[in-house]
Amino acid sequence: MKVAYLAPEIPSLSATFVYNEMLGLEKEGVEITSISVHYPHNLAKEKEVQDLLKKTYFLYNESFISVLASNFANLFTSPLRFLKAFFTAFGDIFRVGFSSTTVKLIYQFIQANKVASYLKKNQCEHLHIHFAHVPTQIGMYASMISGVPFTFMSHANDLFERGILLKEKAHRSKFAVTISDYNVKFLLENNVQKDKIKIVRCGINTQQYTFTQKNELKSPPTFGTLGRLVEKKGMDILVKALGKLKYKEIDFNLEIAGDGPLMEEIKSLVAEQKLEENVVFKGALSHDKVYEWMKNLDAFILACKVDSNGDQDGIPVVLMEAMAVGTPVISTFISGIPELIEDQKSGFLAEPGNPISLSEKIEELISHQKDVIDLTENAKNRIHKEFDQKVNIDRLIDIFGAKNG
Repeated sequence: MKVAYLAPEIPSLSATFVYNEMLGLEKEGVEITSISVHYPHNLAKEKEVQDLLKKTYFLYNESFISVLASNFANLFTSPLRFLKAFFTAFGDIFRVGFSSTTVKLIYQFIQANKVASYLKKNQCEHLHIHFAHVPTQIGMYASMISGVPFTFMSHANDLFERGILLKEKAHRSKFAVTISDYNVKFLLENNVQKDKIKIVRCGINTQQYTFTQKNELKSPPTFGTLGRLVEKKGMDILVKALGKLKYKEIDFNLEIAGDGPLMEEIKSLVAEQKLEENVVFKGALSHDKVYEWMKNLDAFILACKVDSNGDQDGIPVVLMEAMAVGTPVISTFISGIPELIEDQKSGFLAEPGNPISLSEKIEELISHQKDVIDLTENAKNRIHKEFDQKVNIDRLIDIFGAKNG
């Protein structure tokens, strides 16, 4: 089976799960071709993705004349399909109302013709789309024009903050795939029909991680957090929580890996909490360096919260990676994270946006070091059973209809 992937940026460091999934499918004998809406801002540079980069088609790099030519070509070669997609797009415009989104939908329909031409030219049998917003808006019209069926996979921001036409997208798709039970509930609340929804986790290749059992934490313990420095990552909550531990004269070190617009704000908060001697800013880490850094931590903490726009994380892959290498994890009761981390069993969960709750969970880990062995062993088992990449690749193959026999 030949499957085309469509995503915002391929191969991008901000979405390693997309290209890892593609590489995993190729190992299972599925022929993959890829379409990226944009050229990646943070290009993945691992050796195994270089071939993927060479064969990726960058949609928005095409000249507009070339895109218009595809529209006319599809009108004359597949007039019924083109007109059906055309009128569907205008129906969608009326559904969402006239706004900046309206203009974007028109533009996305025009670009969809280029994708449709690519699908036909490359004889693709299925289109799989990551993220339920812009890529799916382009992909569903391309599917109508080309006749190639599609599935789309929703994650977090694409649903909670940018999710439009979810009922219509699911109805037109073969399946609406998503990463968590939490997202399933959200889709059902948005009138997506239940039999259209499938769960596939954005898992990790557990064979690539060496699990190292921790018997106890170092003294003082070194905590780590990693992520783009934006509101929903809750870096401010983590700093305030550690400020409370400092007030209790509990010693620790914190390493913050990542960069982003809130860097200066977080640095100011560190100074305000008198944590300059405890906190190190490591900046952005390339994906190939994350493993070595993470396995030497005493705990990995991700204080996810809902931001002021309603955006929130789904199930961060970085938590899975920490669990796979044997590093205890602490996060929050938000979105699909409780489906990954079972509080008190495979990690600790605090109330989102609550520094007191988070400080209590960190203190609980420090004071119950005897339980670290069971905690990390349970975490490893959870990852291997439900979030292993091979398990979820098999689920995808079933959904695509590519399974033999």
